[in-house]
Amino acid sequence: MAATDVPDELIAQLKEDEGLRLVAYQDTLGHWTIGYGHTLARPGTTWTKEQALTMLRADCAAALRDVDRVLPWARSLGTVRHAVFVNMAFNMGIGRLSGFHRALAAARHGDHEACALHMQDSLWARQVGDRARRLARQMRTNEWALAHPLPKP
Repeated sequence: MAATDVPDELIAQLKEDEGLRLVAYQDTLGHWTIGYGHTLARPGTTWTKEQALTMLRADCAAALRDVDRVLPWARSLGTVRHAVFVNMAFNMGIGRLSGFHRALAAARHGDHEACALHMQDSLWARQVGDRARRLARQMRTNEWALAHPLPKP
């Protein structure tokens, strides 16, 4: 999956969820981070907005590939619900997402309400707050959950 194949709505979500920092900083876990949540930065690193967006698209494409590799059935949920898992993998990594056994099992069996409930009943949801609530709503409704919806073309 190329970085250009990532849905615009998912990029918009990640921009909202991650925020933009053009100077490297240490996140809550002490990881050096820059742009829209890109880790592995070095202290003192600075980027332009264009560099941050390019890396966001590449990091999102990598998360999408991880979800497709580890949860190949997730594509059958459709673009919007599949994007919930890509957003989560972007945020916490595919390893931690894979630990959401009850949520993933519910989604795999088409019980989107139970999946959303299990997503919200997690340490991750308590840590990320509104992000988890929006993604759970997106799982339930199969509609993009953006704090600031994209303009209609």
